[in-house]
Amino acid sequence: MQIPVIAWAAYWLIRLIGPTLRVEVIGVHNVVQIRDNGEPCIGAFWHRCIFPAVWIWRNRGIVVLNTVNFDGQWTRRAIERLGFGTAQGSSTRGAIEGLTAMARHLEAGRPVAFTIDGPRGPRYVAKPGPIILARRTGRPISVFHIGLQRGYTFHKAWDLFQLPYPFSRAVMFVAPPIRVSTHADSETIQQKQAEMQAALERVRDLAESWFHLSEIERDHLRDQWSAPGSRRPAPVPLSNSAEG
Repeated sequence: MQIPVIAWAAYWLIRLIGPTLRVEVIGVHNVVQIRDNGEPCIGAFWHRCIFPAVWIWRNRGIVVLNTVNFDGQWTRRAIERLGFGTAQGSSTRGAIEGLTAMARHLEAGRPVAFTIDGPRGPRYVAKPGPIILARRTGRPISVFHIGLQRGYTFHKAWDLFQLPYPFSRAVMFVAPPIRVSTHADSETIQQKQAEMQAALERVRDLAESWFHLSEIERDHLRDQWSAPGSRRPAPVPLSNSAEG
């Protein structure tokens, strides 16, 4: 009986706070590159920023690997109402079945995503699911993190979960795609796992420090993360864009 009640409350909390967020995307060309190639990708992000991530990426048909425990079940109901699909599985129970389901979705042209240190940590330690899936399907991995100017951090939570305050500014850093050959050997797999971990840490550190930087420092980062040979794009309010 608790599952539908909690799911309903979580859904409406996202619906109330989400539209007030002002989001800037840094590295947006890394998303555009994948989209223009017509490739469904494998998203990977830390559990800490799941609230703004759910809002920003809503209604795009992204399939999320969802745990089979109590938290996973109310989460599933909430995010499905926001236009996500779900595949049941986790790092501890049903992992093989979950990855197999995710592979089927990718082969059908649907993007997928992982909260990469979930469902219960350890915090900021990336699990190998996306690398395994990328090797199996040949699809690119897209790593991102979202930092908030104002929000409440649940310090007793294992993931230091952040709940944005209404009307907060937010920044999302998107790293260049990570690709894994379908013929990769074990050594290459380990290298790609380290590459993904480093990319996750980099976008996290940049996004979390963004609102402590001067505008000059931010402009410098915007230039660094612009597409090669192009002008720095204007801030992209992705959270308020068309929902298709």
